[in-house]
Amino acid sequence: MLLGFATLIAAGLVVFVAAPLLAAEGAGSSTLPVDVTPLADLKRRRLVVYENLKDLEFEFQAGKIARGDYESLKVNYLAEAAELMAASQDVEQLKESEALIEREVAARRAQRKAKPPEDYVCPKCGFENPLPVKFCGECGARISAPARKT
Repeated sequence: MLLGFATLIAAGLVVFVAAPLLAAEGAGSSTLPVDVTPLADLKRRRLVVYENLKDLEFEFQAGKIARGDYESLKVNYLAEAAELMAASQDVEQLKESEALIEREVAARRAQRKAKPPEDYVCPKCGFENPLPVKFCGECGARISAPARKT
């Protein structure tokens, strides 16, 4: 009876230890949170620094850290927090400038779609051809090359 019980526990331990080793490689990867954006990563790092500052203050108040060590660590943490805040602002400003660029690109695309160039409208049937064509896509008539502006 005791031998059967010990064998059962040993088999359970073997399965418990071997199961993660034999599992598929990507099976548990979806459970870990991943910061995929630079802004989210900076925010996470900034929160860690704030938590460290709170812990440092608590330990100093409890008398576990000397005043000199407390002051130097506090200065280091505050400098790191300031760097992370500046980096976050830079990333946010970059997003704003990217949004401005995207608006400009969208406006220019809308402007291009609004009126086709006169040089690529077929003189015979009036079909609006795409830019790099020599013959009309509708009737096959030759489209003259556009006059170059100098």
